[in-house]
Amino acid sequence: MGTLIMIGQVILGLSILIILHELGHFLAARAFGIKVEKFYLFFDAWGVKLFKFNYKGCEYGIGWLPLGGYVKIAGMIDESMDTEQLKQEPQPWEFRSKPAWQRLIVMLGGIIVNVIVGIVVFWMLAFSYGESDIDNSKLAYGVAPGIIGKEVGIQPGDKILMVNGKPAIAFHTDILGAEVMMGGAILTIERDGNQREISIPSDILNKVADHKAFEFAQPRRKMRSVSEIQKGSEAERMQFQTGDSILAVNGTPTIFFDQFSDEIKKNVNKSININIIRDGRELSLAGGVDSTATIGVILMTEELPITAHTYGFLESLPIGAKRAFEVITVNIKGFGKIFKGDVRADKALSGPVGIAKMFGTEVNWGKFWSLVGMLSMALAFMNLLPIPALDGGHVLFLLVEMIQGKPLSDNFLEKAQMVGFFILIALMLFTLGNDIIKW
Repeated sequence: MGTLIMIGQVILGLSILIILHELGHFLAARAFGIKVEKFYLFFDAWGVKLFKFNYKGCEYGIGWLPLGGYVKIAGMIDESMDTEQLKQEPQPWEFRSKPAWQRLIVMLGGIIVNVIVGIVVFWMLAFSYGESDIDNSKLAYGVAPGIIGKEVGIQPGDKILMVNGKPAIAFHTDILGAEVMMGGAILTIERDGNQREISIPSDILNKVADHKAFEFAQPRRKMRSVSEIQKGSEAERMQFQTGDSILAVNGTPTIFFDQFSDEIKKNVNKSININIIRDGRELSLAGGVDSTATIGVILMTEELPITAHTYGFLESLPIGAKRAFEVITVNIKGFGKIFKGDVRADKALSGPVGIAKMFGTEVNWGKFWSLVGMLSMALAFMNLLPIPALDGGHVLFLLVEMIQGKPLSDNFLEKAQMVGFFILIALMLFTLGNDIIKW
């Protein structure tokens, strides 16, 4: 059931974005009197259609191959590669008969709609949910580094004061945000009362892809007591009870949660003795740690300093717009890292399986719309890339036409479309194969 929910969310989210993207092209074409012959969600490869109907001279339908969608615009060289129409004399309702500036707007229509959708989605999220984060400036015990944090030199108890010279206030936004996770940032930390700087490697995104951002650092929290014991676990066999307070593992004091977690991991497939306080008395419980590096206790920790902000309807608009355009900024930086060789393409790129895993196996509408907004902006960016067969390729050719004062030849455009098509197929196969290998 979880897998079906995950697939359903992906199909719903992508369907919304595809329909709205193609609607942008459709409305722009109709506005300039250009005939639109087909409007399809998904591709009707080999002519196989799940559903279709005709309305006012346009065929609307759903294809069987869920890799996108398209509108077939009369007199245009597109992914359908229908060149028969182009052998006829240009008609006034055809794409090729219109001025270059009108054709440019038609090709930008889908991208413009994606940007508008992204802004509106993040606007409504900011209005509905506001913003909340952990106040990093109020973390009394600093941070607990994960696998990645330890590799870059962060130590338990370090307080991260600044990122690139700016105060680090919001934990997730400032410390686990793109400025740090994309690499190259300088952290100013406080350790044992002294300040020092840590340089984040430019290729850290490779590590983030392997371990996720939470393995960089988490707020350091003191443990309070055992709140739950999992049935059939080692903790149950060791006779833990709810309310027990853990003091040490094999004689090593474990005041903080990260200390306890580290000691458990150090003793995988070994025997352990855990000192606890129960009803004012100190006891020692003996047991072992299996290969999962857990014993089956859920621990209560001190509360984190959370800051929350709510925004009015209009006040939320600039907040949403900022979030939306940050997605494009991150994508630009990410591709720059790939081209510079700082980040491996197989680490940075995800396909349909990776996207599905982001949605998860449970329905959370806040998360769903956040991902839809992010994907809408990412699609806008991807479609603007100057690759033939993408909107950006058509835009590039139209700009060349406007500069040189005459259109590029149909023969050139047909060949460019084929090259672009094969590039896209190769990219899709790479990302899908990469997803499967990661999985």
